[in-house]
Amino acid sequence: MPETPYLQLEDRRIGTGEPCFIIAEAGVNHNGSLDMALKLVDVAAEAGADAVKFQKRNVKSLYPAKLLNDPNSAEWAFQYLLPILQQQELTDDGFHQIKARCDEKGIRFMCTPWDAPSLEFLEELGVSIYKVASADLVNLPLLEKLTATGKPLILSTGMATPEEIERTVSHLKNLGASFALLHCVSTYPAPFESLNLRYLERLKELDVPVGYSSHERGIAVPMLALALGSVIIEKHITLDRTLPGPDHPASLEPAGIQKLVRDIRHGEIALGDQVKHLSTMEMLNRQVLRKSLVASRDLATGTVVERAMVRVKGPGKGLSPQRMQELLGTRLDRNIEEDEYFTEGDLSTGTDRVLEPSKLVRTWGLKARFHDLQEILEKKPKLVELHFSEADVDHPFEAPPSPHPQQLFIHAPEFSDSRLLDLCSFDDEIREQAITLMQRTIDKAAAMQAHFTGPVGVVIHVGGMSMDEPIERHDLLLGRAVEAFRRLDAKGTILLPENLPPRPWYLGGQWVQNVFIRPEELVEFCQELGLGMTLDISHAQLYCNFYHRKLQDFVDLCLPHVRHLHVADASGIDGEGLQIGEGVVEWDDLMELLSHKDFSWVPEIWSGHLHNAAGFVEAIHRLGRFGVL
Repeated sequence: MPETPYLQLEDRRIGTGEPCFIIAEAGVNHNGSLDMALKLVDVAAEAGADAVKFQKRNVKSLYPAKLLNDPNSAEWAFQYLLPILQQQELTDDGFHQIKARCDEKGIRFMCTPWDAPSLEFLEELGVSIYKVASADLVNLPLLEKLTATGKPLILSTGMATPEEIERTVSHLKNLGASFALLHCVSTYPAPFESLNLRYLERLKELDVPVGYSSHERGIAVPMLALALGSVIIEKHITLDRTLPGPDHPASLEPAGIQKLVRDIRHGEIALGDQVKHLSTMEMLNRQVLRKSLVASRDLATGTVVERAMVRVKGPGKGLSPQRMQELLGTRLDRNIEEDEYFTEGDLSTGTDRVLEPSKLVRTWGLKARFHDLQEILEKKPKLVELHFSEADVDHPFEAPPSPHPQQLFIHAPEFSDSRLLDLCSFDDEIREQAITLMQRTIDKAAAMQAHFTGPVGVVIHVGGMSMDEPIERHDLLLGRAVEAFRRLDAKGTILLPENLPPRPWYLGGQWVQNVFIRPEELVEFCQELGLGMTLDISHAQLYCNFYHRKLQDFVDLCLPHVRHLHVADASGIDGEGLQIGEGVVEWDDLMELLSHKDFSWVPEIWSGHLHNAAGFVEAIHRLGRFGVL
């Protein structure tokens, strides 16, 4: 299968499978004002565009002296445009200041050279990728000079016939140029009925990266172009669409370009990868809303299951109703009470994996709730992590005759009164509620400590989430969390804040986790408070997937502060808690890194506690082969 075409820049690639390259086209919308041009750089950078593009002309080299001296001798359009172009051209010093502003703001400077002298100037200024205007698609001499720079090119195809496009493509390929084509309609603004976005499919047949240069009003059409495979989107920006000049009416004001960049980023995530993934929220809904096969009456060991012995009831914690035919005719090797779920182990083909902890070298444990604590303790883990709900904080604990040999960890509640607990919240009432419940959890942990072995760890989520839109002031959120932690009395327990995923499933909806996802802020937080942390491998991988970072770098940075580990696989941006080896975590590399650090750990497999902790047991079996955990 041939490789997908792409453009290679010094720090990223542009092509299929890569983030869409978004160009904020300042063009001549600065109206000749350097101050306005610098503000356009700021607008593009604040919106999150990949590049901001200007235009450079040497009018004397572009047009005959006769026309420059007497524009009235040319067509009316030239009479109109020439004074505008002359008035709007920036000085060479102005371009140096623009380039410096781009470097300061961390956005790529791009520029379209309209002639050879402008290209020479831009080469001295420093440009990493050139944009070619639609008018110069047929300008083979200029294209040859551009190709000779060795820089990638992006060519707009407005005004060009299919034959002209193909001829230029052939010429550039013969020159060995690296280039992309943008579908474009060169009217400002372009009417919707003229856009013909499906021509993108024809451009793809030329075996180059393709994109779209948007000259119509609004932001809807670039999103359609993205869905049709555009890897580059270009859109004009302005400070005010009512300003005089040819391009302002088809441009986006600051709020518009921010929305476009946001929607493109959301859109490319939503497009996915042609593989159906179940989100964490879908997995939760499956369990709550689906049905299971249950016993219609008490059944004794040795009973051969018949249809009348089985009925369907919610929730979806047992065998799926799709498995009915597999269940019928099997002989039970256990007693089953009325309405109890049939499980995988009840099938004739089912086998219960025996827990084999002999290959585990570190302090390992299992997750539990109060209702299945005794069953989990019978598996003889070295620690048990009780995941508390708000109600569990007041749940009576029956003390054993002698302390359990296991160490106790308590995962603090995440909800109260159907509302997320948030130690970072700017709402004082919400924050105080969270602090109060966290302290009650710590008090409960301290009270239970005497009935287990060793110190009690308390795993805490700091909060800092928002619905739909992100909160930019991460420093303020973390500051609120630091203050909240300082108010907590640990009472001899070990407080272990846990890293969080970037797109959590909290209570349904599209949540954004704003803090405690970046390794740098985790380290800063722990250093500020003198705390260790719980490192959730699945959450960390989701962060790395979302922000295109390496999990090994994430873990390496956090490792000096890690005291406890949650271990599971992950995929996409919200596929957390997957079974080991069923996501994208590179376990061999990770285990090599973890081998140099001591910590306790538990498998954090989604619904791993079901069917006699089958998911947890399977995870331990798969991890045992590494000889590290």
